[in-house]
Amino acid sequence: MLIRDVSEKIGLRVLAGNVGLDKELTGLYICDLLSWVMAHAGKGDAWITVQTHSNVIAVAVLLELACVIVPEGIEVEEETLQKAEVEGIPILQSSMSAYALAKAFCKAGIE
Repeated sequence: MLIRDVSEKIGLRVLAGNVGLDKELTGLYICDLLSWVMAHAGKGDAWITVQTHSNVIAVAVLLELACVIVPEGIEVEEETLQKAEVEGIPILQSSMSAYALAKAFCKAGIE
């Protein structure tokens, strides 16, 4: 499923990286520890994290993650949004918790 499609289904707000919305999602990963994400997330995963600094984009690029999703309406640093635009990594925001987002992704067919 495309990022664009699942974000519309779930009601995610696009903060940056519009050019990457047509990437294919292959899974979902939830974690806030960058080193753990680097060791365990997979190419094409949507990554849910409360981290908002620019290193998040570096990890997403390195692992070829599909997008980054910030839960609970957390504000993302401007530098991070700018880096996401340059790298073509969509950053999406939701008012839902990470748990609620995981349930919504499962209902949408992404596990």
